[in-house]
Amino acid sequence: MRLDKYLKVSRIIKRRTIAKDACDRQRVLVNGRAAKAGAEVSVGDEITVRFGASELHVRVTGLAGHTRKEDADSMYEVLATAPRHDIQ
Repeated sequence: MRLDKYLKVSRIIKRRTIAKDACDRQRVLVNGRAAKAGAEVSVGDEITVRFGASELHVRVTGLAGHTRKEDADSMYEVLATAPRHDIQ
């Protein structure tokens, strides 16, 4: 599954265009490397998303083309959330 679609379907990011923009700005890492919106995501991959002053680090636990809002968080496991210290 494409990274931008995964971020939208899992509701980590609410819109696919915003997910693509975050990837273009290198705010999304897959397994520790900056990833493009079209990068393929697999179960077991670790994704880090930088939101303003914080980071969300998750592990992909499932892939689905569509999901209900209440089931979206079953697609990932939160590994860490933290404030970013590199912001000036």
